[in-house]
Amino acid sequence: MVKINIGGCSSFVKESDYKNYVEKALAAYDVLEAENGAGNDFLGWKHLPSETPEELVKACEDVRDDWKSLNIDLVVVIGIGGSYLGAKCAIEALSHSFARELRKSGTPDVVFAGNNLSEEYTAELIDLMKERNTACVVISKSGTTTEPAVAFRIVKKHIEDVYGAEASRRIVAVTDASRGALKTLSTQEGYRTFIVPDNVGGRFSVLTPVGLLPIALAGFDIRALLAGAIEEEKALAVRCECNPAVKYAAMRNLLYSECGKGIEVLVSFNPKFQYLGEWWKQLYGESEGKDCKGIYPASVIYTTDLHSLGQFVQDGSRTMFETVVTVENSNREVVIGSDPQNLDQLNYLAGKHVEHCNAMAQLGTKLAHIDGGVPQLEISIDRINEKTLGAIFYFFEFACGISAYTLGVNPFNQPGVEAYKKNMFALLEKPGFEEQTKAIKERLEK
Repeated sequence: MVKINIGGCSSFVKESDYKNYVEKALAAYDVLEAENGAGNDFLGWKHLPSETPEELVKACEDVRDDWKSLNIDLVVVIGIGGSYLGAKCAIEALSHSFARELRKSGTPDVVFAGNNLSEEYTAELIDLMKERNTACVVISKSGTTTEPAVAFRIVKKHIEDVYGAEASRRIVAVTDASRGALKTLSTQEGYRTFIVPDNVGGRFSVLTPVGLLPIALAGFDIRALLAGAIEEEKALAVRCECNPAVKYAAMRNLLYSECGKGIEVLVSFNPKFQYLGEWWKQLYGESEGKDCKGIYPASVIYTTDLHSLGQFVQDGSRTMFETVVTVENSNREVVIGSDPQNLDQLNYLAGKHVEHCNAMAQLGTKLAHIDGGVPQLEISIDRINEKTLGAIFYFFEFACGISAYTLGVNPFNQPGVEAYKKNMFALLEKPGFEEQTKAIKERLEK
């Protein structure tokens, strides 16, 4: 379902070098399939699509139907990193761009919290909850990660104050199977719970209840999402140099290691994929950015960003390559009309679809950027729907495992994430951090 075209890189690399990196990527593929590489206790995502039980899908749909019976029109999803980005990506991609302005009924608005510590954002969330019929999905393995824990304490109090004895029916926890603060609270309060598998890291969790439940609550078909992922799982199980994930991993590592291209820009010409870029940045940034190695992930939406970053991409430092996610067919049709005065000089486009103009802008950009020294890979799907989203989620996850092993790093840990937390805890004077608090205050006073 996911296709790849690496022709936009051919003028930048030698065929012999590419073949060499294909062999490296195939060796990494073997490590991933044998499950004997670094981080191999976090490979539960590999067969999630094909092994997701019907009971889990039905349980997500049951929460959806129960909250519909309560006329809930606002769901607050609390989580950070992989605990919200996949769901946010899918909901943004599948929703009408102006759904809130149109006030379409039938499904609740899904908003996200616990991904920042902004007091203004939190206060404005409270304003929203006061006006709406609210429920909450809280996602955390431990229940003690600062950002989501702070948000949940505040959202939980609001729901308890407003809905009283019905509060526990309006809170669902996605957490560890047997341990942690959130699991303990869920048992005490009688929350419905879903399990985050121990062998699936957060950034690989979109096809677990972490992603499936919010996507279902937003009114989208998680069965079709899983069906697309299953097709992609089967397609990528073939060991060959034509495997799209192998080709992607081989070319991006070649561009990085041999051509000095240390920045990868994920490009889409469809604004519905803004959060695909955000999800992808976390997936590849946390998986590969370690041991002083890694390709820096960035993302843009063209043609919009061609009018802001286009100059830099075209003529700036030659340290980047682009990976363009192409949507081959639009789900809607708009034809440009004719105007008798033609003051805007657009009558030459009369009768053409807006998407035709978008496609020509994409082709023109490709030629210009390649001529300007920017290699370009192209990943394509048929159209944006649940099935193709499931496929592209799985494609990028599988390719990430191959690419990181090709690079020589553990794809499934994130040791660098802890550094800011330790400093933050010391500055907040968290119990148990007294020595660190003292040391960091002395450092800041110098």
